[in-house]
Amino acid sequence: MNCARCLKKECYNGKDCLEIEGEIKNLYNDHEIEVMKIAASIEARYYMEKTRIEEIILFSQMMNYERIGLAFCVGLEKEAREIYSIFKQHFKVYSACCKICGTDKADFDLEQIDPNRYESMCNPLGQASVLNEKNTDLNIIIGLCIGHDLLFTQHSKAPVTTLAVKDRVLAHNPLGAIYSRYYLNKIHENKFKEPEPKDHE
Repeated sequence: MNCARCLKKECYNGKDCLEIEGEIKNLYNDHEIEVMKIAASIEARYYMEKTRIEEIILFSQMMNYERIGLAFCVGLEKEAREIYSIFKQHFKVYSACCKICGTDKADFDLEQIDPNRYESMCNPLGQASVLNEKNTDLNIIIGLCIGHDLLFTQHSKAPVTTLAVKDRVLAHNPLGAIYSRYYLNKIHENKFKEPEPKDHE
């Protein structure tokens, strides 16, 4: 089973390739069906009309959410401030920066970008803990690093959606790599290798 390699996508027209439709349908409880109904209504009513920010606002209103949490990267603080001001018009909004608590990377023996200066570690568990205390109904990720987003999602009590994905090279637009034939040629020609650790001595 590898849908990414399938060129037909007959499921789009109702084909059940694995013959497990009944089994999978039974996995949905009443709450999950309600989420699916609201998601479908937004897609049907506003197809190609609303931005992701607008869709999150509509979804949250239809779900009767009142308290929204923003878990953001300090590198996107300007964007987070603007997003906060937009959501503040509709909800109670709480936010947690990735550097919350100011914990030294050295406390967990984490590799530094520049070993000659103090570096606070990103703190996804701290962000989740703070927003959990606020009893948020929905938490929104804004540019958390790979790995940190996983831990935040794992420890968040509220459901989590992602508004922005961290990609420092492509202006936080990771699909830009897929749309560039030059980059695709480069990445396919040069097999990806794990970089050697930096020698700071």
